[in-house]
Amino acid sequence: MNSMDEINLLRQAQRQHQHHLMVRGIGEEIDLEIGPGDDPSFSGASLVAVTSTHDAVVHADDHKSLLIPCSQTGAADGLAPQQQHLAQGEEEHDGMLRQPSGHTKKKKKVVKKWREEWADTYKWAYVAVHDNTTRIFCSVCKEYGRKHRRNPYGNEGSRNMQMSALEEHNNSLLHKEALRLQMASKEKLQPPEIERPVYVKALSKTAASILECVLRRDPHEAEYIQSIQEVVHSLEPVLVKNTQYIQILERLLEPERCFIFRVPWIDDRGEAHVNRGFRVQFSQALGPCRGGLRFHPSMSLSVAKFLAFEHTLKNALSLYKLGGAAGGSDFDPKGKSDNEIMRFCQSFMDELYRYLGPDQDFPAEDIGVGPREMGYLFGQYRRLSGHFQGNFTGPKIFWSGSSFRTEATGYGLVFFARILLAEMNKELKGLRCVISGSGKIAMHVLEKLLPCGAIPVTVSDSKGYLLDEDGFDYMKYSLLRDIKAQQKSLKEYLKSYPHAKYIDDAKPWSEQCDVAFPCASHNEIDQGEAVAIINSGCRVLVECSNMPCTVQAVDILRKAKVIVAPAKATAAGGVMHGLTALTNPFTCPGVALGELELNPEFNLMQLSVEDFENKIQDAIKQTYERSIKAAQDYGIMKESPESLVHGANICAFLNIAQAMADQGCV
Repeated sequence: MNSMDEINLLRQAQRQHQHHLMVRGIGEEIDLEIGPGDDPSFSGASLVAVTSTHDAVVHADDHKSLLIPCSQTGAADGLAPQQQHLAQGEEEHDGMLRQPSGHTKKKKKVVKKWREEWADTYKWAYVAVHDNTTRIFCSVCKEYGRKHRRNPYGNEGSRNMQMSALEEHNNSLLHKEALRLQMASKEKLQPPEIERPVYVKALSKTAASILECVLRRDPHEAEYIQSIQEVVHSLEPVLVKNTQYIQILERLLEPERCFIFRVPWIDDRGEAHVNRGFRVQFSQALGPCRGGLRFHPSMSLSVAKFLAFEHTLKNALSLYKLGGAAGGSDFDPKGKSDNEIMRFCQSFMDELYRYLGPDQDFPAEDIGVGPREMGYLFGQYRRLSGHFQGNFTGPKIFWSGSSFRTEATGYGLVFFARILLAEMNKELKGLRCVISGSGKIAMHVLEKLLPCGAIPVTVSDSKGYLLDEDGFDYMKYSLLRDIKAQQKSLKEYLKSYPHAKYIDDAKPWSEQCDVAFPCASHNEIDQGEAVAIINSGCRVLVECSNMPCTVQAVDILRKAKVIVAPAKATAAGGVMHGLTALTNPFTCPGVALGELELNPEFNLMQLSVEDFENKIQDAIKQTYERSIKAAQDYGIMKESPESLVHGANICAFLNIAQAMADQGCV
């Protein structure tokens, strides 16, 4: 029945029955009558009750619901059985309606189900039983009557009629007064209990009080809270033995400076966009800040603080001391042209440049920021600052520092894995290795595993992971590198090697392996994936990305005696490589290599590949030894799966705490 037929039917009913609308008082029942000429499809329909969106502001014993259509009695798509309460659809009419002809006819009144398209229109309505009668109520006023009705003649009516009924109700004084009283009484309502944003470990009283202070101050910064609770847990024996460190830790957990700024930019179509920029200078107690810039939609202040805190501890653990920082933007460079990325980077640097400098803060690469982005950022920094701070070698300008930088972090991770396996009287040769991610670090991990005789079998991207059961060799690695350079999907690999598999919407942790290298992003391994790693036979997990495991996943891995090498320690190779900063405020990821470059007596450009790798291995070995010694000094045995994590955190904190104590309360 179309709208015109319904309107004509209404007019005919008015002429024949002389039955005009009456103004009814609040609380009066509305008869929804149906006759021979009305739509018969609704005569026997049932009501399905759905929890109203207004439940949070009404009494719990009110049975509020929306009305939605149901194809079968007692069932509705997407509803739990306990939600499928059926309201009575038909009742016998207790009165007779007089006809002009003098004879009477018995009619039925019925509360019918509504069409699916009306569901959103009637969010204000719910069904309840009053005086043994099913009625339609207003969710705010909790009343029924003329101003809370559908079409009083029983059929559905047109959409305009339905909307008019809703507008009439919403504009009524009764509704507005009920809404005002409801808002005024919100303060008296018991607020719902909000679930903690992160899983919190059981800690000692002192450590728990420190973490509780951070939770009260920043309850919604889940990533940052997760990163600090692991450190606080590691420092429990330190705080018990040296109570003077409690106040120092409380000061350390509050960043020195946080910058949030607007980044406007114009796309190629001339349309304006606005993103948000971040930079957190966490600590300068040991020296100028250093840390990455990340361009990714997930970037937030919480992520920036967590990354800056991780960089602070990484740099403190290295031989050459630096402060820690991190930042970036929620801008997504994927799908953007070079000109759009250039305009964004220039706008980003227009604000950030005033906080950078060789004695203050110098950025490095991170997710979404590579050589192209760093070039645009450095060019705008040079333009605004008015001077060039960089290195020169012959006719080529190495403004971004050492040519070995991109390899340093990935190579260091493999060297760290060799040290761990040597302690177990094993070597990498012949071991199956699973790698997540396919960025710079992941590709250099894969590259360095090949000469070690290992068998890397996976890499991954945001859509899934690539599995080659035969393992990648040098030719396959070269193909993968070309695919990534052209920004193509890993599925392109299957065209050359059809025996390989690409698994969509999955991670590689269920594949059989001996060593795992998570190189993708933070929290990529949760509880279920930790169990999958254990079942796959993995016994060593080398953290490549910052905080790749959730707190629960770490607990599961430790209980299974899986050795977890923390990113703070494994990044020591990369820590070598960002410190041209005394002459250049722009570096690439890593720590030790850059710190060697900061030494004016050291010229990394003169190193051969062999010397370069030897320097990284020395830095890795010293970091491992210092971490194990710090753990043993506070009663954590070397054989414990937690020794390396706790030792790295303790060693890094003690270095920072000593500097903070010497410099006073600043």
